[in-house]
Amino acid sequence: MNIYNTKTRTIDKFIPHEAGHVKIYTCGPTVYHYAHIGNMRTYIMEDVLERALNYLGYEVKRAMNITDVGHLTSDADTGEDKMLKGAIREHKTVMEIAKFYTDKFFEDAAKLNIKKPEIIVPATSQIDEYIKIIKTLEEKGYAYFCNGNVYFDTSKLKDYYVLTNHNEEDLKVGVREDVLEDLNKRNKTDFVLWFTKSKFENQELKWDSPWGYGYPGWHIECSGISLKFLGEYLDIHCGGVDNIFPHHTNEIAQSESYIGHPWCNYWFHVEHLNDETGKMSKSKGEFLTVDLLINKGYDPLAYRLFCLQSHYRRQLVFSYQGLDNASNIYKTLKTKIKSLKNEGKVENYQNYIEKFKKALEDDLNISAAITILYDSLKDNTLSDVTKLYLVNDFDQVLGLDLLKKEKIEVEDEIKELINKRNEAKKNKDFATADQIRDLIFEKGYIIKDTREGVQIEKK
Repeated sequence: MNIYNTKTRTIDKFIPHEAGHVKIYTCGPTVYHYAHIGNMRTYIMEDVLERALNYLGYEVKRAMNITDVGHLTSDADTGEDKMLKGAIREHKTVMEIAKFYTDKFFEDAAKLNIKKPEIIVPATSQIDEYIKIIKTLEEKGYAYFCNGNVYFDTSKLKDYYVLTNHNEEDLKVGVREDVLEDLNKRNKTDFVLWFTKSKFENQELKWDSPWGYGYPGWHIECSGISLKFLGEYLDIHCGGVDNIFPHHTNEIAQSESYIGHPWCNYWFHVEHLNDETGKMSKSKGEFLTVDLLINKGYDPLAYRLFCLQSHYRRQLVFSYQGLDNASNIYKTLKTKIKSLKNEGKVENYQNYIEKFKKALEDDLNISAAITILYDSLKDNTLSDVTKLYLVNDFDQVLGLDLLKKEKIEVEDEIKELINKRNEAKKNKDFATADQIRDLIFEKGYIIKDTREGVQIEKK
């Protein structure tokens, strides 16, 4: 498999540290608010990456953090803690906020067919791990204590900007009015590993530490969780492009300084979902969530298809017109597949399998993979049962539930008619059974007698 690597800025051949096994770390949500559909695009594409690796024969182990403390409103070290801000907004405790929005995130993810990572770890559960790492960094000379906070000293590194083309001049503070210079820092790029009560006095969550009563910085959380649950050699680190700097840059700095050797070889970043005014966010315009799309009548998997039609490294502009197009394609696709007869022999499919694999191996070219699905359905040389086989095979990666039968909410009146028909058939009164079947049809439903029992579909 070839994949674009942010670290090298090239498409690299993917070679895991251990043959056949892949360890992936995913930056999880900061659970202070609902995730918007721009956030979910990133998780959809990370899900496709994991599915593709599984499909290509790799055994995947993936971990995700849940940020429930320490993420400030700036991705650097300025502003309020997002969790505290959420708690104040809703007049709840931080833990109540964290529980509610964690549950909601995974509900939304399930609606989009995003698989749960094998390992899910709340940041607040690993305080001892962060303290251990920070103490070691301090002992090695990579960290220093100043006026209540512990900072990572970026001047100790040969190359801090390993993921970017930044230079120090790009990072002058005071360019934006909302960014204040932290005079405790030795260098502009230094970042906080541990905050004490010297900052954010009203912080709700605090723990005892060698440096005082306080709480961890955001960046140390991901390093601590990844190193503890996935070990010292990570294969792929995922996130959105907005995580590249400073978050992922800081993760590399502290992780490699701590373990003393290269940490992660491949960095997978998903581009932004924009609206017509630019990058989607929680603070402007219509707050687009999965539930909002559902309330507007859209199938969440139509949104998943909308995302899959564009490469993960391309910015994608959301519009309802674009979602309408994806929704119509999805409905047409499901209708076509529904018409296929599951009869006969599966044969002559290998060529399509190879094409599909080739698309995945080409930097996760999922839009090309979908085209191969379309081509197989249009191929008159393939039997229906072969097409169904390919749909089932491809959907392991696409995650569009293409063969899943829709749940039908049947009215009580129809249920009663079905029961009466079943009773008539039991009594061998087939004329009455046929009359009831016709009546059910008139009311908008089709019933089928199968070996598994009676199946009902909407006309």
